Amino acid sequence: MKTQKRLAASILGCSPKKIVFDREQLEEIKEAITKHDMKLLIGRKTVKAKQTKGVSRVRANKILAQKRKGRQKGHGSRKGKSTARLPSKKSWEARIRKQRSFIKELKVKEKIDNKIYRELYRKCKGGFFRNQRHIKVYLQERGVFK
Repeated sequence: MKTQKRLAASILGCSPKKIVFDREQLEEIKEAITKHDMKLLIGRKTVKAKQTKGVSRVRANKILAQKRKGRQKGHGSRKGKSTARLPSKKSWEARIRKQRSFIKELKVKEKIDNKIYRELYRKCKGGFFRNQRHIKVYLQERGVFK
């Protein structure tokens, strides 16, 4: 029966320890000496493989569903730095795009001239401004608005 178990295991892609024979048809199984014979027995469910025990994902899936809804994402659930959750480059891109579009808008509305626009553009690029409001404050302090 060792050979039969080995053949069945190679067909089912599992360990010979997992192979189970139907007790009522042991004589028929003993006669099966080729892979083709074993395939026929497997097809008739005379030879089966035990199901492997796995780790249930029910709880994990439940948590994932909640997270998709925006739950369970507070400070206590976070692991890693803030830059791991939102890379610093992405936050930089968002900030610089906002600032550049804002100063471009000011230039189009003729609130600032081209010389000041270029100066602000370079300051934005250098990381001088924290946000859009910081640009407004900077311009008001210098009285640059037309």
